[in-house]
Amino acid sequence: MGASAALAQETAVAYAFDGTFEDAAFAVETAITNRGLVIDYISHVGEMLNRTGADVGSDIVLFDEADIYVFCSAVLSRRAMEADPLNIAFCPYGIFVAERDGQVTIGYRTYPDGPMDEVEALLDDIAREAAGS
Repeated sequence: MGASAALAQETAVAYAFDGTFEDAAFAVETAITNRGLVIDYISHVGEMLNRTGADVGSDIVLFDEADIYVFCSAVLSRRAMEADPLNIAFCPYGIFVAERDGQVTIGYRTYPDGPMDEVEALLDDIAREAAGS
């Protein structure tokens, strides 16, 4: 499974995944848990958006599938919050897997420069490993 170069934006970083959504989801779960981290929750964002589209007056299908894997790192969270307790606003962290029009993507949201740099580096390592880059 290969991945293309990062698609960096102001709010998120995403890597293309060469494979199925299910394979990407497994790769993300494995990359997180191999670091000794625990996935607290899997948010099924794609299912929610598809289920509620008609309720909000939309027939647009945003994602074929989309999940966010939510977890935390006690070590990095403590460092970030000792530097600035308001960094609590960024915890827990998430890695998303999304499929749209047959394209699978793995990524994460970006954070402000400074104490959150270590967290962002961890998220990038996880996303890159899962994407195969």
